[in-house]
Amino acid sequence: MAESPDSASVDHELDAPPWRRFESTLMATSRSIRRAYDLRLGEIGLNLSQACLLAYVAEHGPVTQTHVAERIGMGRAPAGAIVDNLSDRSLLVRLPHPGDRRVWLLSATAQGLERAARIAEVDMALRTELREGLSREERHQLAETLVRLQSNLAGVFERHAGPEA
Repeated sequence: MAESPDSASVDHELDAPPWRRFESTLMATSRSIRRAYDLRLGEIGLNLSQACLLAYVAEHGPVTQTHVAERIGMGRAPAGAIVDNLSDRSLLVRLPHPGDRRVWLLSATAQGLERAARIAEVDMALRTELREGLSREERHQLAETLVRLQSNLAGVFERHAGPEA
């Protein structure tokens, strides 16, 4: 059987077409993982962003919307839209902040806590599937590599911000 251009061996990653380089593979894998989570979480009426926000509030609440947005790596406006949606569905409530009446605290409702428990079950099951065939050592090595990559990215962002940041 003849090899397709996509499956031909490449002597070096730099000689590979852009769609076969490490970063492209990493980004494609990340998108696939997100799609898998959205698919599974859709069975309980949530997407990954909603599930992350609800799970965080269920575990750490009551917390401010700004705090949640920062902790889960989301902008304040998108987080606000998700909070509105989860609040409309009686999964979260906004409570007045006792020390600052301009600020609202987010807290999970009883229904939100139940849904957070289901999120944890979905997460555990999917992580088990994703890790199939990967040893603990391989997962640790990948995690270490990704942490170094994140550190490199932080440097990119710092250099891009420049001295006026």
